[in-house]
Amino acid sequence: MSSNEAAPSPGAHTAGAARPGGPAAARVTSRDVARAAGVSQAAVSLVLGGKWRGRVSPGKAEAVRAAARELGYRPNLAARSLRMGRTRTVLLVVPALTTEFFARVYTGAARVAAEHGFGVVLYPSPEGIGPARDPFDSAAATLDGVIASSMAAEALTALRDADLPLVMLDSDPADDRAGATVNLDIAHGVRQLTGHLTALGHRRITHLAADVRSWTFEVRARAVAESLQGVPGALLRRQPAALGVDAGLHAAHAALTGPGPRPTALLCDDDIIAAGACKAVRRLGLRVPEDVSVTGFDDLALAVAVEPELTTVRLPAEEFGEAGMRALMTVLDGRPANAPTLPVELVTRGSTAPPQDAPGHATRPGGQ
Repeated sequence: MSSNEAAPSPGAHTAGAARPGGPAAARVTSRDVARAAGVSQAAVSLVLGGKWRGRVSPGKAEAVRAAARELGYRPNLAARSLRMGRTRTVLLVVPALTTEFFARVYTGAARVAAEHGFGVVLYPSPEGIGPARDPFDSAAATLDGVIASSMAAEALTALRDADLPLVMLDSDPADDRAGATVNLDIAHGVRQLTGHLTALGHRRITHLAADVRSWTFEVRARAVAESLQGVPGALLRRQPAALGVDAGLHAAHAALTGPGPRPTALLCDDDIIAAGACKAVRRLGLRVPEDVSVTGFDDLALAVAVEPELTTVRLPAEEFGEAGMRALMTVLDGRPANAPTLPVELVTRGSTAPPQDAPGHATRPGGQ
């Protein structure tokens, strides 16, 4: 297997360059890393290329990474691309593009990729969240790496055999398939929503939960339940809903007309479900927020297109894509990637107000 040596690009700063006040030194090569780690150059290439599992022991893999860090070794990605027939291309796997959220994730990812001379192929799973075929004749020969949302995790089935470096977005940090995981602070966002509703006086809350098997929605369900556990008199119900306006309408109708006391607030897993919930409230002759408060999640353009505008949680989609791509570039560079959790923000608008039976319910809509 050939080594990673290659001449640096003009003007580029490379590891092994002259240090301040010292003589120029030869560029650190994969041979130097192999010698320091006590392994072969082939092992160095496998470890730093993310293809060592099953071929190099974990101990030796860590020794290679430690030696690379100590020596300041940086693989030349352009030379590797030429040597391996790669096209400096990353695949971004997302659910079907039903909202602008993943389009904004793509925008952020593509911006960082361009800074590194990479292109991004956006690949929505044809079935939304189900398995997808390999979009290339040979992903391993066409791609340098993959970024994937947890909602599209099953779409990776056909790509796993390619053994490509992988960064997961909005996913379980314990998932050992990924070289790095980048998350949004989803649980904190849910806690902000439930805290906002309970502070207004709501105790009968129905969670319109996305009917999708995905880590991110499991986190939301747990956070809702945990947030309401210590609230005296809280009554939490759960109503599953597919991701769509019509599905949100039907789920909200069921929640509002079912047995038992009517909920005073509908906490929805995303803005699209929330838009459907608002329609259901009006069709029943009720008002948002005077009779039923409704909250969303994501802060899509839709959140301010409905009337009243939605109280929701704003997710930094472009920054999310940027962080995912930076993590992948780090993995491709043979270095351990950080696993950041990006903050989210509660946005209070007119779709929430105190319930009719709460003290001080004349408070202005939005709880302001």
